[in-house]
Amino acid sequence: MNIFALFRDRIADAVRTMDLAAADGGELDLSRIQVEPPRDPDHGDLATNAAMVLAKKIGQNPRDLAQRIADAMAGDTDVSAAEVAGPGFVNLRLSDRFWTARLAEILDAGTDYGRGAAGQGTRVNVEYVSANPTGPMHVGHCRGAVVGDTLANLLAFAGHEVTKEYYINDAGAQIDVLGRSVMLRYREALGEDIGEIPEGLYPGDYLKPVGAALAADHGEALTKMAEADALAIARDAAIEAMMAMIRADLAALNVHHDVFFSERTLHADGARKIRAAINELTMKGHVYKGTLPPPKGQLPEDWEDREQTLFKSTEVGDDIDRPLVKSDGSYTYFAADVAYFVDKYERGFDEMIFVLGADHGGYVKRMEALARAVSDGKATLTVLLTQLVKLFKAGEPVKMSKRSGQFVTLREVVDEVGRDAVRFMMIYRKSSEPLDFDFAKVTEQSKDNPVFYVQYASARCHSVFRQARERFGGEMTADASLLHLLDDPGEIALIRKLTEYPRLIEAAAGAREPHRVAFYLHDLASALHAHWNRGTGEDALRFVKVNDPQLTQARLGLVQGVLFVLQSGLAILGVDAPAEMR
Repeated sequence: MNIFALFRDRIADAVRTMDLAAADGGELDLSRIQVEPPRDPDHGDLATNAAMVLAKKIGQNPRDLAQRIADAMAGDTDVSAAEVAGPGFVNLRLSDRFWTARLAEILDAGTDYGRGAAGQGTRVNVEYVSANPTGPMHVGHCRGAVVGDTLANLLAFAGHEVTKEYYINDAGAQIDVLGRSVMLRYREALGEDIGEIPEGLYPGDYLKPVGAALAADHGEALTKMAEADALAIARDAAIEAMMAMIRADLAALNVHHDVFFSERTLHADGARKIRAAINELTMKGHVYKGTLPPPKGQLPEDWEDREQTLFKSTEVGDDIDRPLVKSDGSYTYFAADVAYFVDKYERGFDEMIFVLGADHGGYVKRMEALARAVSDGKATLTVLLTQLVKLFKAGEPVKMSKRSGQFVTLREVVDEVGRDAVRFMMIYRKSSEPLDFDFAKVTEQSKDNPVFYVQYASARCHSVFRQARERFGGEMTADASLLHLLDDPGEIALIRKLTEYPRLIEAAAGAREPHRVAFYLHDLASALHAHWNRGTGEDALRFVKVNDPQLTQARLGLVQGVLFVLQSGLAILGVDAPAEMR
């Protein structure tokens, strides 16, 4: 239950009973009524702006109207106090019975608490990572992988039908370079001294096993066939090997895609899908023959001072029209993007989300324009850009990987600090902000390490149940019928924090901001640790009361509620909720 939505409806109902009329005779717009937590918890549990958004419309003083609303809400059996504050806010304090009833609902729902229907089953395609299959995943891919995967998990939890997709860039010049690089390693495996890797080829040692496998499978046969045929075999073997490596790297990060879409399928059968997509845009009036003025600054690769086939993207929100077919008849890279988007749209997705690196900022407007043109404005396209990750070790920059020859690999980071630390810290900052990742800090066991702090809260919850079993013997469990015994302000504050979770899920999913889940979990862990610490100094507040089994069972209900929400939120982040810390 989203208690903020619940009281928004109750306040709207109260306003309706007042028989208020708009000064101009029109209907009152109650949709602007909001209910939120007060900025200062001392002011109450809920705050509403109802009087402030309605007063001008009905010609009343905001504070006078706020008092009428407060008087009406004071009659609600779940409200213990209703007060007017500031220019016309109404602050509500809710009864302890209301809060303990919400805890009972949490215990009944378990880890499904907060699972929503806000998505209404809308179909969302989240494409993320989509790294070129030319080498191992690097740490830059790592952040996009975590952001995309967590967002997909969040949207599914909020009620969307989600598909996780990886676009394999297995066509184009970089794949030809990959094939030539593997052929070099193939010759090396046959015993040839290849010397220094030529400029422009991929130098990493990760291609040596691919070359060795080709030598084992084909012997010297590739050296005796036409170069184009040999390169085709090398390309296929390299792509297969690279994708196997990429899948394994992603699995180590607990990232698993539903669909791996090959770009080469768009170019198959004489680029049938690309031609069909351009024809579709043409029929809609979005394609024409023309020339483009030279852009300011550095010229892009797809610019030509000749007549080309152009996408009229400026008419659907772009800054400049985009080339689709070059003057020589070859397709631009963007033409494949068009075909790929059409394919997604025809698969029935209502929204397509692309998680891209910050260096892809120039793609945003053209892709948004493409979505409007293809779907006639019916489909939504969202692009999330992830900023760079800088690696440090005890404050010192981390050097490049020996294995890749160019960068630090994702697997090296996961192997050193663990999957959970990587995933949590990659999402513990808004994706549009740069991220400093320090190996030492993310592995230290202290409250200054967010992932440890949150996982320690999970372990502490489990330790309470172990302690209860030791003290009372047998299986000591929570009892929802005893929750009314919870009346300490710290206990009620913890319950209040738990009830924020459904609203948090709805808001984070709606804003496409999965980092909010990590922030919330850290706040919840902080609240648990603070209450735990109160119990260490005040015996009456301990979760396990040896001389009071009923109060213990009530407090175990509170601990179980915290654990359920921690488990739920950490599952969205793809992070374990451990029973103990070692």
